[in-house]
Amino acid sequence: MIAYDLQCQNGHTFEGWFEDAKAFKKQQKTNLIACPVCDDTHVTRIPSTFAIKGTPSAQNLPTRQPAACEDPQVDPKLMARAISEFVEKNFDNVGPDFASEALKIHYGVKEPRNIRGVSTLQEEETLRKEGVEFIKFPVPVRDPSSSDA
Repeated sequence: MIAYDLQCQNGHTFEGWFEDAKAFKKQQKTNLIACPVCDDTHVTRIPSTFAIKGTPSAQNLPTRQPAACEDPQVDPKLMARAISEFVEKNFDNVGPDFASEALKIHYGVKEPRNIRGVSTLQEEETLRKEGVEFIKFPVPVRDPSSSDA
């Protein structure tokens, strides 16, 4: 079994369990997956809620132009810090065992849960080949003069 995070056209997010990716695609194509809130059957997968926490250079991250609906008043540093704090509080830190734990969860050996950790480039390539979705982001540098450091 595999769990996917899903979203309907109306923005409602929910989780769906499927035998495999092929079963999800078949059910999606035949409109058998419905939002539990509004019964919308136009459902898509969204990025899963586990992440890799590492220290890659920000220059390696893709850049994009902000969408028209984004608030230009939002401070990117504060946003990055908020995301980092959320991940720290809500994800189990598996450290250098990230790839191993992610594969165990992916193949149903372990119960699905939010995990974070670090991995090598080779481990990341293995995860991609196995179809494991993950998000990699840099850890914001904390200001040593702040009171919460």
